[in-house]
Amino acid sequence: MSLTDKAIEQIRELIRTGALPPGSKLPPELDLAAQLGLSRNLAREAVKALAVARVLEVRRGDGTYVTSLQPSLLLEGLGGAVELLQGDSVALQDLMEVRRLLEPIATALAATRISDAQLAEVKRHLDAMREARDDVEQLNAHDAAFHRAVISATGNETLLTLLEGISGRTLRARIWRGLVDDKAAGRTLAEHEAIFKALSTRDAALSQAAALLHVSNTEQWLREHLRSGEPLPFGTTARK
Repeated sequence: MSLTDKAIEQIRELIRTGALPPGSKLPPELDLAAQLGLSRNLAREAVKALAVARVLEVRRGDGTYVTSLQPSLLLEGLGGAVELLQGDSVALQDLMEVRRLLEPIATALAATRISDAQLAEVKRHLDAMREARDDVEQLNAHDAAFHRAVISATGNETLLTLLEGISGRTLRARIWRGLVDDKAAGRTLAEHEAIFKALSTRDAALSQAAALLHVSNTEQWLREHLRSGEPLPFGTTARK
């Protein structure tokens, strides 16, 4: 480890042990450096790195604070990274593979925890998708909201943030545009219907199977288009 990495780890340890709990203010830079046995420059670099990672928040004129440490905050950068990777066909396939590994399990968990109110929200977005089947932008918006409502029902904020980051708003929109162009929107809507029906019976195994079929079909569509070498609806071609 570099000296800066060691300095970062020392501050992280203070946060992990509760010596610097969420919302607490860091000591002044000179005092922090002395407390950790660091040079002032090392302490400053460590604080900068942790601020970039959203672990610390620098408030100009006030000081530096430990953030809430909520997953939605700390993992916020994931979605941006996914957006940047969408010009790389191999990375796109990797992202779809990760979604296939996580989302069906999350949907099964949701089936065991979803409330009537949460189920009603899922249905609301499903109904909106049916009404907007010829409007790609609206389809995309309600598709994203449908899956968000399902994963939210798990009560696991980390899982929700990870899956939202992996799916990517732009990627979802572009895939929907391709599905509509390929006249496959009807099949995809039927897959969402199957997920909802499985959730409504609180059947974890059936919910997992329905979600796996849906994600696997989307992944297959993407792989076939990438293998063809033809430009996709969103301008990505297969990496040779």
